Amino acid sequence: MDTLSLLQHYWWFLISLLGALLVFLLFVQGGQALLYRLGYTEEERNLIVNSLGRKWELTFTTLVTFGGAFFASFPLFYSTSFGGAVYVWMAILLCFVLQAVAYEYRRKPSNVFGERTYDIFLMINGLAGPLLLGMAVGTLFTGAPFTVDRLNLANEGGAAVISQWATPWHGLDAVANPRNWALGLSVALLAMILACQFLAHDIDDEAIRSRIRTCLRRLAGGFVAVFVIWLLTLLMADGWTADPATGVISVEPHKYLHNLLAMPVVAILLAVGVIAVLCSIGMAWVGRRRAIWFGGSGTVLTVLALLLLAGWNHTAYYPSTVDMQASLTIANSSSSLFTLRTMFWVSLFIPVVVAYIWYAWRSLSRRPITREELRDGGHQY
Repeated sequence: MDTLSLLQHYWWFLISLLGALLVFLLFVQGGQALLYRLGYTEEERNLIVNSLGRKWELTFTTLVTFGGAFFASFPLFYSTSFGGAVYVWMAILLCFVLQAVAYEYRRKPSNVFGERTYDIFLMINGLAGPLLLGMAVGTLFTGAPFTVDRLNLANEGGAAVISQWATPWHGLDAVANPRNWALGLSVALLAMILACQFLAHDIDDEAIRSRIRTCLRRLAGGFVAVFVIWLLTLLMADGWTADPATGVISVEPHKYLHNLLAMPVVAILLAVGVIAVLCSIGMAWVGRRRAIWFGGSGTVLTVLALLLLAGWNHTAYYPSTVDMQASLTIANSSSSLFTLRTMFWVSLFIPVVVAYIWYAWRSLSRRPITREELRDGGHQY
């Protein structure tokens, strides 16, 4: 493996890791979706919002970092998906803007709209955010209708647009694929399950914890069923593979199953991650407060493994459904060797950032939040 290929694989791993962390942090959205299911009174809802409010900026920051990393390392994907599937990404952006506005103004003095309006904003973000993100990620496996023509760079008569969307739907095409819905629902249900685990750990209130256990038991069956169906469908589905010598892309039956067999370390990550998530559900089912650590680590390992399946082993991680040869791989869509090498040295500072996030997390969650803490005043969301 030459230096360029090694760096391409390295940066796909980092992007996959950021995506895995983002899915874990979507527990904030999951908690917002369950706001009125877990909080029956205004005080109980304030407890939930203030618990989630300590972490919501981590989710937002990780989402922005994920997009920035994609732009820097695989710019052709960024221009193709973020520039082509504009309706989906604008809807996702709107959801997160509503969240930011809600946390900023929900408890402001002289709030003319009232808390309930901002609670609705939080619930919209909580329901639509994970669902849309899951469906957008689903297109990495199912493909999208776009074309790529690098010769447009030499077009002197107009704009040098490399990628074109082949339909007027600009990303809403994903809604027509049941596999995208299955992944979107899996992400949304998982976010709610992780939210139940996090809130049970972070809120010291027996009434809320009792409702959390009941809610989690209802969510668990649906999540396991939908995710298993999606995973089995993925392993049986055709995929797009690129010839390492010529770059020619062709259809390969059971591509993702072959990837799993060809990369045993990734297969182990997936197995351990799935088992950890299932164990966390069982722990939360019986009221164990530390279930979130098993659920979080299992989520990160599972999503990391799935994204590695999408990009490694000469796989087209963004297949084109209208022009097979336009499909994107980590080899044909990456930045230059100089850019990837320069960013490699910058990426060595990532452990420092992760350490800071961990320190901030621990500082903000040193002890469970209580009703008395809210009544004592101080900053509230």
